[in-house]
Amino acid sequence: MSLDRVGQWCDRGILALALALLVFGPLAMGCVQPWSFVVLQSLTVGLLGLWGLRLWLERRPELLWPPICWPVLLFLLYALVRYCTADIESVARQEWLRVVVYGSVFFTVLNNLHGQGETRWIAFTMIGLGMGLSFYAIYQFVTDSNRVWGFISPYRHRGMGTYINPNHLAGFLEMVAPLAFTYAVASRAHPVVKVVLAYAGLVMCAGLVVTMSRAGWVAGGTMLLLAFVVLALRSAHRWLALVMLAVLVGAGIYFLPKSFVLKKRWELVQRDLAEGEISDVRPALWRAAIELWRENPWWGIGPGHFDYRFRQIRPASIQQRPDRVHNDYLNALVDWGVVGGFLLGGILVCLVVGVVQTWPYVRGSLVDLGGRSSNKFAFVFGASLGLGALAIHSLADFNLHIPANAVLAVTWVALLSSHLRFSTDRYWFRARLPAKIGLSMVLAAVAGYLAKEAWRAAWEQVALARADVLPDCSPAQVAELQKAWSIEPRNPRTAYRLGEALRIQSFEGADHYRELAEQAMRWYEMAMRLNPYDPYPWLRYGMCLDWLEQHKEAQRYYDRALELDPNNHYLVAHMGWHYVQMQQWAAARAWFERSRKLHWKDNLMADRYLGIIRDKLLAAAASPDKADQHGGQQRQDQPVGVTRSGTAW
Repeated sequence: MSLDRVGQWCDRGILALALALLVFGPLAMGCVQPWSFVVLQSLTVGLLGLWGLRLWLERRPELLWPPICWPVLLFLLYALVRYCTADIESVARQEWLRVVVYGSVFFTVLNNLHGQGETRWIAFTMIGLGMGLSFYAIYQFVTDSNRVWGFISPYRHRGMGTYINPNHLAGFLEMVAPLAFTYAVASRAHPVVKVVLAYAGLVMCAGLVVTMSRAGWVAGGTMLLLAFVVLALRSAHRWLALVMLAVLVGAGIYFLPKSFVLKKRWELVQRDLAEGEISDVRPALWRAAIELWRENPWWGIGPGHFDYRFRQIRPASIQQRPDRVHNDYLNALVDWGVVGGFLLGGILVCLVVGVVQTWPYVRGSLVDLGGRSSNKFAFVFGASLGLGALAIHSLADFNLHIPANAVLAVTWVALLSSHLRFSTDRYWFRARLPAKIGLSMVLAAVAGYLAKEAWRAAWEQVALARADVLPDCSPAQVAELQKAWSIEPRNPRTAYRLGEALRIQSFEGADHYRELAEQAMRWYEMAMRLNPYDPYPWLRYGMCLDWLEQHKEAQRYYDRALELDPNNHYLVAHMGWHYVQMQQWAAARAWFERSRKLHWKDNLMADRYLGIIRDKLLAAAASPDKADQHGGQQRQDQPVGVTRSGTAW
């Protein structure tokens, strides 16, 4: 087989892996779970390996290096520095790995998949996938199902496709739907293909509607309206664009009043637009993000650290974990600081400037502005609209922190940047021998690093999966968790789970309960070191000291847990539990009452203990001597108010 033939197979392999990566992400619930991101890492390793091979098979290899490559490269280097200096290594490492994957996809697509054939393959595959996900979302909405591949989503009466969160499906669809319409109207595709593309676009619009994502409606609707207005200005496409717009508007007018859920959701959108704010917890998260950013404005608090640092300034009205800021711009600022925000802003500016510079060369001349169809124009216009919709949606959500959506956005950015070659040749560089050697070493180093991390993460996930199916807190589960720890000794969550399993075994009254409690405390200490902002190891350490009747020593651990998360109703209730172990009923009552104020609904621990404390206080008031005698004779086989599983009520 000739070298040219091998090179062609490398090209096809890169395209196939890129398509697999783009398709797998959305189908794997956005790739937010560790095991699914391992697959993305592995596919990225394959991309880098084929690129390196192709580099040596071409007789005169060339590299495309538009201006956007410089801020991308600088941000990659900056992300490495911030990972190495972060407070929580495991969290920062996951963010760093994502950045490496996105950067690898960007440079690989830019330099290997910039041909019109490859661009069309990627665009049509994403349009087909978007249509399939939309059908699934419509089915979920019509049948009122919240199942996703057998998993249960917390979102009801909404279509989420293969994502857990419907807002993230909206983010995917708004990036793809404009492309379907621009290809249907302005490309050189066969008329039958155009009909299918238009139908796919309509289905994706329906899918976007049933997600019930208000930000998705605003972002997608704005960009689709802009698409049809611009297309209507081109004389050859005017009537087709106006007909499609009329169909969309007519369908909305017809179906919106017929669905109670859609109508109520639309009323919320109208109210938010009228009041100029979003009627949910997002403003509180934004204020918290700004407060955290002020701690370290230049460098940020650390990659992915918001969810852990948020606890210290948690408003009393928010008891759930927010995960992200629900605003990608603020999230970038609080995690990466002004320096990181500046570099990311540089990427955005270079992209916009590049699209503006490319526009005259893909839209056609003024003479044939409305007359000539163009695949280049269809893609550049559609992908730009998709990224514009994502930019609007990012004001109220975190789609760029969902790997599946981020990879798609990076692919659109790379393909748009590659179209700069139509405006000038000065961004092409001949890869001579020194450049080939240097680039090959970089590709090998990045691929090797990703492969090593993927291999370790895969085996860790296997061990954790085995532990999950074993009886909770059993010796067999402890053994599997210890295997996971031996594979990845930097995961504070595994250390915490080991501490929990041993603590609960101790609380259940094992003969060697003291030894088990001490072992649990050592694992909690490890978790504290690996994640100094997690309050739960401190809480559980204090509970172990209470169990060992070292109440005075336990106090500082409870205090530290509340310093890390002062408005957490669960931690506040456990402070009451601590006073119950010392039989200080009045002090315990104050803490449980505060816990109920923070979270009054389904706060079983506070409700039950307040009843117990009321009975104790009434008994003490009726017969103080008898109550004291009873309290002094209480057995310590199990802490007061602990269930069979060993967890506090």
